[in-house]
Amino acid sequence: MLSINLDKETETYLVEIISKENITSEELLKQLIYQHWQSLQTPQTLAQRRGGHPQHLLQDASPDLSLRENRKNAVANHIKNRNQSSQ
Repeated sequence: MLSINLDKETETYLVEIISKENITSEELLKQLIYQHWQSLQTPQTLAQRRGGHPQHLLQDASPDLSLRENRKNAVANHIKNRNQSSQ
């Protein structure tokens, strides 16, 4: 249970917000606390937001795959081998 005293101006803002948002003051306070808490958290990287780095994606890859031409050749060979094995 939380009890706070608001000045008249802040109370007017509160009444306006809860009437426009059609929520209770308790729901509004919960949302504001959660939003503020989130703003204090360290932001996640893209990989973290997507569930982390793939575990076995590049385990057998050669170290020179950072070069575009090598990646293109590796993909082409993979597709060629896959098509040959399915025939």
